[in-house]
Amino acid sequence: MSRTLPLLLTCLIVLSVITLFYGADSAAVSDKAVKPQGALRKVFMPEADASSFFKRRGKRSVKTQDEINAEQRQRLAADERRREYHEEQRNEFESYAEEEHDEQDERTREKTEQWREFHYDGLDPSYEYNRHTV
Repeated sequence: MSRTLPLLLTCLIVLSVITLFYGADSAAVSDKAVKPQGALRKVFMPEADASSFFKRRGKRSVKTQDEINAEQRQRLAADERRREYHEEQRNEFESYAEEEHDEQDERTREKTEQWREFHYDGLDPSYEYNRHTV
């Protein structure tokens, strides 16, 4: 019994709020068409022109020189980006390979030095490697 009264009051409040705001129009949407100004006028076109834009030129019709130039510029820009990317990758690999080679040389030198110290018998030059076999 104690839960039914608050539940009933909540339902009544929600129902009254819904009925009050049912007839209200949204203030965020205006009925007037927005007219673009300045540079936006060049970007956007009227709806009638936009719908007929693609209908005017079929797939097989000749492109204008401006369209050909724009496509060529896009291709050249993509080629340049691809070339820069590959050059950067090549430079990174070359520096990595050089560093790896230097580290390998250092490890080989250290191992050779340790081997010579271990096998050194006090004779200079080493007896083992300079003796003549009979």
